[in-house]
Amino acid sequence: MAAAIIRKGKKKQPQGGVEEQPAAGREEYKPLVCPNCGSRRIVRDYERGELVCADCGLVITERMLDYGAEWRAFSSEELRGKARGGSPVKYIRPDKGLTTEIDLYNRDIRGIKISGKKVAQLSRMRKWHKRSSVSTSIERNLMIALNELDRIASYMNLSKEVREDAALFYRNVAEKGLVRGRLIENVVSAVLYATCRKHNIARTLDEIARVSGVDRKEIGRTFRFIAHELEMKVPLSGPEQLIPRVASMLKLKSSTVDKINELYANAIKKGLVMGRGPQGIIAAIVYISCKMMGDKKTQKEIADALGVTEVTIRNRYKEIADQLGVDI
Repeated sequence: MAAAIIRKGKKKQPQGGVEEQPAAGREEYKPLVCPNCGSRRIVRDYERGELVCADCGLVITERMLDYGAEWRAFSSEELRGKARGGSPVKYIRPDKGLTTEIDLYNRDIRGIKISGKKVAQLSRMRKWHKRSSVSTSIERNLMIALNELDRIASYMNLSKEVREDAALFYRNVAEKGLVRGRLIENVVSAVLYATCRKHNIARTLDEIARVSGVDRKEIGRTFRFIAHELEMKVPLSGPEQLIPRVASMLKLKSSTVDKINELYANAIKKGLVMGRGPQGIIAAIVYISCKMMGDKKTQKEIADALGVTEVTIRNRYKEIADQLGVDI
């Protein structure tokens, strides 16, 4: 930065606008002050790259750097077209989406098919490019695990944000060496279960086990091991997290949902939730609420939505109805 000087003659009147600095009322805000006269009326001259005092004409800073774009855009499409920044980092991709890929179209830039000699050359390039991008054991592990994680997450209808969080979590687990000696499918399922609990998403061990093909006991054992090693504090998941999901799947009326929440609160006070499966309790309460509010839903529809049997609903709803004094 050049030394600050006062230009001779008239005070400098740059083309930029005058910035009236607000009074110092915030602790984190440090207003620009002229070191010569103490004025806060500082002018930013973008043409010359200078900071100038509007009262005494002192050039406070010279040769400022402009970090903005040197082009203009008048629409969102033009802005995206002129932007030269790359795509954001994607943890769900083994290479984080930052490496170059050789496509499989075997066509040139004009769309014309290339010769057989060029096709063979590109095939060899793809093979060696793939081998060079996966060199360490962790990279090979991520290549398999992240594809499996994305597959299970797509079956569970998880959002991109949850998938990215789960992929980052798995990378941390792999870097800590907690994957060694364990099946990749077990660790992936445990990571997804922990991520769903972190985001308060109603996904049970049975659902994850059904999609991943891993026994629920193995998922629970791996989850407890990871939580212990990383000293995680994962929030507890309760049956109440299933209510919005079931209401959306069955398209229940708002009055029915209110009745479900009311009966569930009463069931907690009576101690009817302890020691029983959460899906069975919620299924019975949903069935009772639908009967009371005239929302026509069969036991089979409710059982399919929550992954329980109709026998479970019949056993639970009679007990809950008797304890709560509900006449269906």
